[in-house]
Parts: sequence; C-alpha cells; structure tokens
Amino acid sequence: MELDETAARLGVPVEDVERVHQLAGDRPSAPLPDKADARAILGRLAVRPDDTTEIMAGWPDPDSPHWTPELRWLLDRSIALVRADLGGHGWLSPGPELPRERGPAWRHLYVYAYLALVDVVTAYHRDHGIADAVSWVTLADLGRNLAVDRRMRGEGWPVMQSWLTLHARGGLYELGRLQHQRGGSAIDLHIPESGPLTPEAVAASLDEARAFFPRHFPDEHYTAFACGSWLLDPQLREYLPEDSNIVRFQRRFELEPYDEQEGPDADVEVLRFAFRSLTTPLDELPRGSVLQRAIVDHLKAGRHWQWRRGRFPI
Repeated sequence: MELDETAARLGVPVEDVERVHQLAGDRPSAPLPDKADARAILGRLAVRPDDTTEIMAGWPDPDSPHWTPELRWLLDRSIALVRADLGGHGWLSPGPELPRERGPAWRHLYVYAYLALVDVVTAYHRDHGIADAVSWVTLADLGRNLAVDRRMRGEGWPVMQSWLTLHARGGLYELGRLQHQRGGSAIDLHIPESGPLTPEAVAASLDEARAFFPRHFPDEHYTAFACGSWLLDPQLREYLPEDSNIVRFQRRFELEPYDEQEGPDADVEVLRFAFRSLTTPLDELPRGSVLQRAIVDHLKAGRHWQWRRGRFPI
C-alpha cells in the first residue's frame, strides 16, 4: 500500500502514516475478541451502554462496507505498534488523529486496537503475578475515558488515545484512588475521576504501591513518587482553604522550579479536567464549587495556571 495514498484516504498527514509504518514494521498484530464476546468484555471495561452500542455498530466485520482497506491497515499496524512496546511506560501515540465524524469505524478505531490488546496485556500481567482484579480495574479506564469524551462532545479523545496505550502495555496500574505509572527512578502518580481525593484514600493507594512494585517488578527500583499536574500549582492556595483535599495533596510534594516550557498548557488542562470542555466561554462555565469559581476568576483576571512537577520519597 502506498503510504501517501493511504494518508490521503485517511485524511491525515503522510508523516503520521509513515511513523506508523516505521514503528510497526512487519511486527505481529493481535486479533480482536470474537464479536459474540465483545459486549461482555466492554462491560468489564466499564464502557457505558451508549458507547457500547456505537462500538458494536462499527465493528470491523470482514464484510463491513465502513472498513476500507486503509482503515483495516491502520487498525492492524496500530495494534502492532503498541504491542511492540509491551512493557513500555513512556507516552506513545498509536497513530494519527482521525476525522471521527466519518462514523463509528473512524471514531473508535483505537478502541478496537485497545480491545485487541486486552489479552496481550493481561497475559503480561499474569507473567508478573498481578491479580486479575488489578488488571481489570486498570483497563476499565477505557470506559471512563469514553464517557468523558462523550461529555466533551469528542474534544477529549485525541489525548486519550495515546494515554490509554500506557494501560495496554502494562505501564500503568490503578491501585485504589491513584494510578501509578512505571518509569525511571520515580513512580508517576495520576488522578482519575473516581471520587474525592481524601488524604486517607491517597495514603492507602501509596501504601498499596509501595508493596505492589517491589513484588511484581523486582528489577525496577523506585526512590520517589512524582506527579506533573495543574493540581500542584501553588496559585490554587490563593483560592482554596488550607484543609481542602487538593491543598493537602499538594503538601506531600517538593516542587521542582517552574519551567513555562515544560508540560502541556495548564489553562487547557484545567478546563479539560474541571469542566470537561475546551470551547465553552468562561462566562458560561459552571461555578458550582470553590475550585470551579477559582479557575474561572483566575482566567478572567488575565492570569494563567501553571503545570508543576513535584516529588516526595517513597
């Protein structure tokens, strides 16, 4: 298949298709689960009924007219690209951002890739002695992210398709309230949308991680927990009470010096996580919590939020 022709038919830059071709090469892909089993698997992955209906409607059946040769090529090579980095824990794009308005096959191509990798990554988990309960609660972040994308009217998925490759490669584990990402000398912490960030829930998750990683990855040696987030921005203390969960979470960390060029645009990330919208005018955003009011007032005053990194010893 000619890569420039494939790119044109997919409506994406040829450089993106060339990247997939280079990274996937002729490495092995993985099959999707049987269609008859798919609904049950999607249920275990916490995918909501409305998203499940769309995913099943776009299923890549052999005779589906929606699955053009270039779409089938991209699905196969995207699976191979991610599978080739099994055990990896860096940020990885599975392929180009597609024009998702073309239908469920286009909208959910990387969901099908994720489904094909479920057996691959759960086998990796079993090889490391990881309990099925941890595997499935970790992989069920798919359903959570699809629900968020639906709330964001499709604005969320371009980031999420790369984020979810961490789960599909065994690079991230959900242990209680926090998600823990392997890599380097520090375990990176992520904060899913799954309830209050209470000190008790955070402490329990950290304790679980302290036991989990030496048990299942004994060759990896971690000395610290780390986090990069707008939630670590000290400016939040101008608005939030000292006993708030966010401020108490911040107190755990020693912050690195602020680097304006590091990390994503914090103003965008604040809107993404606090309001699940990137396009709603500030005057129309909800102000139902102290945090929401703080975010809006800060931006309306012409100020900007900061993406900050910090760490503390294990």
